[in-house]
Amino acid sequence: MHILVTGGAGYVGSAAAAHFLAAGHSVAVFDSLVKGHRAAIPAGAAFVQGDLADVAGLDVLFQAQHFDAVVHFAAFIEAGESMQLPGKYFLNNVSNTRNLLEVMVRHGVRRLIFSSSAGVYASKDTPLVEDDPTGPASVYGETKLMMERMLHWYHQTVGMRYAALRYFNACGAMLDADGTPIRGEDHHPETHLIPLTLQVPLGQRDAILIYGTDYNTPDGTCIRDYVHIEDLASAHVLALDALGAGEGRLVYNLGNGRGYSVREVIDIAREVTGVDFPAVETERRPGDADRLVASSGRIQADLDWKPRYTDLREIIASAWAWHTAHPNGYGDAPAG
Repeated sequence: MHILVTGGAGYVGSAAAAHFLAAGHSVAVFDSLVKGHRAAIPAGAAFVQGDLADVAGLDVLFQAQHFDAVVHFAAFIEAGESMQLPGKYFLNNVSNTRNLLEVMVRHGVRRLIFSSSAGVYASKDTPLVEDDPTGPASVYGETKLMMERMLHWYHQTVGMRYAALRYFNACGAMLDADGTPIRGEDHHPETHLIPLTLQVPLGQRDAILIYGTDYNTPDGTCIRDYVHIEDLASAHVLALDALGAGEGRLVYNLGNGRGYSVREVIDIAREVTGVDFPAVETERRPGDADRLVASSGRIQADLDWKPRYTDLREIIASAWAWHTAHPNGYGDAPAG
């Protein structure tokens, strides 16, 4: 298939684009580079710089190229910022997704894979399944849920076939066959726990902050499920195959089914790096749920998806390899 990957210069989007290429598909990456990195785009993918707010530009792109499917990653992802700037998130995540869907309909493209989030759920003490009640704790999570609802109605009204992949905390780095890190996490500003934590032993920050110690968890800090980007990317390939085989609506969790608290992640990072770096407790941030852990039984049963990386130490070790090799992120590195 010829696939358009929106947000394909980002962390997970670039990993998925690489996996699509490896599976024999042709890929065009569409990205504004407001958050993504040109150097993250895998070799072999075409690149179009643009913005989903530009409907006329999207029409020109869809007229020039025949796409069989769209894989949609282009969204803002910082839950904390979304609580301060809700309009920014509703505009970029929701309104721009509507633009994309309308252009797809006009040009007869009816297959879409959507990068959704565990943020659509309410906190729960046991692993979440896809039929559990939704209840976002942040504007970011609400926008993801609104995007899923749009897809539901486009499926009902115009036959849009889609997969909404609700992944939990994306982490880790892609390594080549020799173990060389080739693709990793480089957000500006960085808000994710693992890269923020690794910045301390790298000497890029004085301490890692623990936001809140009074959550309803055993050690008082938030609990999350961490899933490697290689495993996330492989699920997108399987979902595309399923849509190609005629499936009309798929909703799947992607996680390892094991939760780690903030304190546990920090302790494992200390083990991996060999540095006993400091952690400082501070106030809660708005928008953080107590506990979000996935049950991924449905996609394992339906699509035979099996995570390769289930040990958080191995996941953090891959991230550490990336960050030590690329302490300034992608910088001016060549694409690939």
